Amino acid sequence: MGFDLLLREARLADGAAVDIGVRAGRIAAVGAGLEGEAGEVVDCGGRLVSPGFVETHIHLDKTCTIDRCACETARFPHGAMQRVSDIKHTFTVEDVTDRARRSLEKCISHGTVLMRTHAEVDPKVGLRGFEGVKALVERYRWAIDIEICVMPQEGLLNNPGTEELMVAALRNGARVVGAAPSYDSDPAGQIRRVFELAREYDADIDMHVDSGSSAEHLDTRLVCELTEQYGWGGRVACGHLTKLSVMPLPELDAMARCMADAGVALTVLPATDLYLGGRDKDHRIERSVADANRLHRLGVTCSLSSNNILNAFTPMGDGQLIRQANLYANVVQHAMPDDLRDTWAMFTSQSARLMRRGDYGIAAGNPADLVLVDAPDPVAAIREVAPVLAGWKAGRRSFTRQPVVLHRP
Repeated sequence: MGFDLLLREARLADGAAVDIGVRAGRIAAVGAGLEGEAGEVVDCGGRLVSPGFVETHIHLDKTCTIDRCACETARFPHGAMQRVSDIKHTFTVEDVTDRARRSLEKCISHGTVLMRTHAEVDPKVGLRGFEGVKALVERYRWAIDIEICVMPQEGLLNNPGTEELMVAALRNGARVVGAAPSYDSDPAGQIRRVFELAREYDADIDMHVDSGSSAEHLDTRLVCELTEQYGWGGRVACGHLTKLSVMPLPELDAMARCMADAGVALTVLPATDLYLGGRDKDHRIERSVADANRLHRLGVTCSLSSNNILNAFTPMGDGQLIRQANLYANVVQHAMPDDLRDTWAMFTSQSARLMRRGDYGIAAGNPADLVLVDAPDPVAAIREVAPVLAGWKAGRRSFTRQPVVLHRP
């Protein structure tokens, strides 16, 4: 029996040289020298073929707004939330959809096939951000699977009307409930209420917690406690956690074991945390990026993601997760092969685990969501920020990027 797609001379992340045969949207066979006719045959030339990339934490609703926001007037406080809040009244569903589409297509073109995007709701923006992003879920299903996390960026308990909007989104397609307790008058109360909503609507949880330069207090401790209390292990993720970057190592390791035991994942957002971090200092500025490699070695599920693109929180970015991995590796000073292989997993297998996708990976029977990278292995790909040359969603080609050609005289 033939194949719809046959990738020849592919190199897997573990170094194996194989052919990959695809039939009816799924991987039918993986092995050397596969035989059979195919509708599309691709000579990978020994390049890396990886499962498609996973973006676990992005904000499509407020992407591409940097040119609308007022300029920064001080290093500290950075005021990014207020600068975005001030323009929310200008958002329309169509505007959100158009801006989100621009960043979404960039993410697709760099190899992302699975995404969790946050969408803010509050009385100021209503459901317009959520609805604008939701409009893209079906429209782009040919290239990417998108799930929406609804969140109260500007507070929940102190912002009347926000909870009703969150419930409306959870009833209308949001699969994950988010939190930003540091912006609430009662941070612990918000965390507890979010767990109650998650239990009521059988939703996963993805929180923004513990940004800052002092680790004297960590909301993540309460998150771990509630995760264990309610049996929500494997369904809770915490983004940012920049406070981990200033903890003494024994305390950091203890926190990592607490997260691992509870089943609470970490998402590191290097571009945002670098840009916003350390602004309370004018010298010896901290890097503000948690060492996910260390937590990974202690059993924590860790992912690496873009967070914001082209807005007040993160004025630069192009949705390229390999570039984020390169940036992260430089900042946390993990550049040796074993570390980089672990980092590669933070936007592939570890991220898929965070999103509870059990059928992810290059194995017979799994969806044929694949990318071809212009590098021989993950280490070289991260070190050189290798371009992604092609992608397939369920075995159908979703984009193509031509390798560079030098025109010699």
